Amino acid sequence: MEWLNLYGLIFIFVITIPNIIFAVRCKDGFLNKWNNKLVEVIEQIGRFFCFGFMIVNIPGTYFGFWTDACFLVYLIVNISLIALYCLIWIICFKKNSVFRALALSVIPSIVFLFSGIMSRSVLLIIGSLFFAPAHILISYKNAR
Repeated sequence: MEWLNLYGLIFIFVITIPNIIFAVRCKDGFLNKWNNKLVEVIEQIGRFFCFGFMIVNIPGTYFGFWTDACFLVYLIVNISLIALYCLIWIICFKKNSVFRALALSVIPSIVFLFSGIMSRSVLLIIGSLFFAPAHILISYKNAR
């Protein structure tokens, strides 16, 4: 099943867990103070691309890992980044700060871009290039 990336599915699942917990426990926890519809649309398009193409590999746009060593680096780096992401969520759960906003937006952005590069997924790279700057900008503007 070369079209399905089970590791990517697990990574997406783990990244969304703290967000779901936060949404349930802090219903008013996120207030969008900076409204820029264009940036929000770009972020959402990038998010759907990143989530989708972390999991689904479209033939002709996905070329796989160069070597088994590249795949191992992909796993080690992503597991480390996602563990750090979860740790920051735990430590900063109730603290609104620029650090938390930037850390929790930069880390998944790196995961998506790194995953796209390592797996040679053109659509994931494109999605991450839309998602990362928009997500980081929105997070920063809302944290100030």
